Amino acid sequence: MAPTILPGRNGSIRIWNRELATYPEREARRLHLLLVVLITVTLYYELYVGSGVATIMLAQLKMPFPIFVYILAAGNLLGAFASLLAGLADRFGRANLVVYGLLAVGLITLFWVPNVTTSLEWGLSFGVVSFVEGIILVATPALIRDFAPQVGRATAMGFWTIGPVLGSLTVSAVNTLTLPTYQTWQSQFVICGVAGLVVFALAFLFLRELAPALRDQLMVSERDRVLVELKAKGLDIEASLRNPWRQMMHVDVIASALGVSVMLLAYYTAVGFGLIYLVTVFQFSVAQANALANWTWGANALALIVAGVISDRLRVRKPFMLAGGVGGAIMLWLYLLQAGQHPSFAILVVISCVQTLFMGCAYVTWMASFTETVEAHNPALTATGLAIWGWLVRLVVTACFLCLPAVVKSVTPLIEAPYYIAAYQQALANHVTPPTPLLEALGAIKAAAAVAPGEWQEWYWICIGGIAVFIATIFFMRGRWSPAAARADEAAHDAAVARELHALEGS
Repeated sequence: MAPTILPGRNGSIRIWNRELATYPEREARRLHLLLVVLITVTLYYELYVGSGVATIMLAQLKMPFPIFVYILAAGNLLGAFASLLAGLADRFGRANLVVYGLLAVGLITLFWVPNVTTSLEWGLSFGVVSFVEGIILVATPALIRDFAPQVGRATAMGFWTIGPVLGSLTVSAVNTLTLPTYQTWQSQFVICGVAGLVVFALAFLFLRELAPALRDQLMVSERDRVLVELKAKGLDIEASLRNPWRQMMHVDVIASALGVSVMLLAYYTAVGFGLIYLVTVFQFSVAQANALANWTWGANALALIVAGVISDRLRVRKPFMLAGGVGGAIMLWLYLLQAGQHPSFAILVVISCVQTLFMGCAYVTWMASFTETVEAHNPALTATGLAIWGWLVRLVVTACFLCLPAVVKSVTPLIEAPYYIAAYQQALANHVTPPTPLLEALGAIKAAAAVAPGEWQEWYWICIGGIAVFIATIFFMRGRWSPAAARADEAAHDAAVARELHALEGS
């Protein structure tokens, strides 16, 4: 699995060529897939680590909540155009984009971010990380697609999709274990940066990719392997890559990418603001909020794998997307109803876990279906199709994050509340009359607490609307609703492969 080591100028050594000339055996492919999943988990851990300590970080950097949201929006916008740039991975490969992107993000997370002292400095560092992550958002699922035939694609995509989820779970788990000891938001970035550089070393040594002649073909099942390798010998790569964006501009590609983008509003809200929501609306501690996140992301990870395996076994995607979307919308509605009430920790855990189970089911099968929809137009342009998806999802999230402060206006006073309350209690303990600015701040906190539940409910209704749009776009995508019809298609494909092999062997 080690990359090719090529001699450079002046006797130096450089490592660059990571291409595999033959399609790897099943065990080797699984090792590649696991490495890509580990890389994805690490990158999303590095992207999301700040959200796990947001209330502490915002207070220390004196960063108002709207500024925090605008920084996240700007990062998503940078990531959107980085995703378009990553469409070049169809022509120039995927592996080196991933390897050296890991190095850049690891160094930034370990050395730059822990030393920032202002909102501007943190925003700049987050922007660079978001740009690199936008590229890898396209390159890593493209690698998964390359090493995963359509039969088994949902399972493989389940493991890739688990990357963002396990990234979120890693944030909450590491915070739960280490934050009580180190007690600083900077410590979480140091831990994260060290982990990122360790994974970079693994990727530098072992990450490989298929040669263009192999990856640019459609592979439905492992039985296609011989045919793919034979065709690779005469494949016109330049012709297959001509006018890539024009080849991908189809209604099924655009509509499905837009649909999943608005569905993910609920996910990005949980990732970016879940801890803030729980702390400011339900008065959870940071530890309690991270503990709930552990349950939520753990359930989501389970759903991604189980739904992927079952979808592959039944050979259909659309029924899982529909059931996941409808169930996710219902559970999100139940979740928003809890704002303004006094639900127990257990009730919120159950609602959030069931909601994320449904959403995981919808998303993993969508990922498999989307790559198959792209392949139906041109399997050589998988990264280009994924670049369109990455661009749209980040543009949608950017637009909605820009709108969030206009809907949810109460966060900043509630984040600052513990400090003002402590000052008020200290004044009373010292038998000192609290100063007027302190009393005004306490009044603003009380007013914010009264309106916060309603504001968050309005935002979650917008997220439910996004799920409704996603459900409507399912019908544009390729694939069967019936397992029997899907198996008939597979049998017909196997017969066609057998005929082509027979013809090639005869010639």
